[in-house]
Amino acid sequence: MVEASAYHESVDDNAGTDLDTAVLPPAPGAEQYVALAFANTAVALPGGQFADELGTPDSATRWLVEQGFAPPETELREMCAAQVRSLREQVRVLFASRSCSDPAPQSALTAVNDALSKAPTAALLRWDPIQGLCRTAPHPITQIVEHALATLAANAADLLTGPDAERLAACGSAPCSRFFLRNGRRQWCSVRCGDRARAARAYARRTQPEPV
Repeated sequence: MVEASAYHESVDDNAGTDLDTAVLPPAPGAEQYVALAFANTAVALPGGQFADELGTPDSATRWLVEQGFAPPETELREMCAAQVRSLREQVRVLFASRSCSDPAPQSALTAVNDALSKAPTAALLRWDPIQGLCRTAPHPITQIVEHALATLAANAADLLTGPDAERLAACGSAPCSRFFLRNGRRQWCSVRCGDRARAARAYARRTQPEPV
C-alpha cells in the first residue's frame, strides 16, 4: 500500500486531537475540490504534532455541517465518524499514489468504490406543508453519512481522473502531510511550509562541513 507520507505513523498516537483550522490556510485547490479539503483534515505539524478535524464525533459532525453534508441538528456517533475517517485514509492513499505516478492500490480503489455505491443518485420526492413538493435527501444519520461519503468519493474520483490530476501533489515541506494542486513549479501547500523548507535548506548549507 502507498503511504501518504509520515502522517500515518502519527495517527494512532494523536487521533483525538482537534485541528485548529486557523493553523494553516486552505491548500491550493481545496476550495475547488472538497475531496482535497477532506484529505487535508488530517495534518502532521512541526514538533511531532498531529491534528485532525475529524478526530472526534463532535468535530467530524462540525466539519460535515460546515461543508453542507449534514443539517445542523446532526449528532454523529463514533461508528459513523470512524467511517468518515476511514474513507479519508483511502482517499489520501489514492492521492499519494497519483502524485507519485504509482499504481493505485486495489484496497483503496475498493473502499472508494464502495462509498460511491452507498447513496442513491437522486434526492427523493416528498411533500412538505410549507414548501409543497420538494426533493431532499433522507435524514436518518446513517443515510446522511452514506450520502456524504458518496459525494466525497465522487469528488475525489473527479479530481483523480480529470484535467487537474496532473497538478495533484504532496507538500514538499516535511513534516507537512497535506495535498494541493500545483501551480507552476510550486512545491509547498502554503507560504508557511515554503518558508520552513527554505529555512531548513539554508541551515543545512550553513552547517555543512567545509571541504578538506
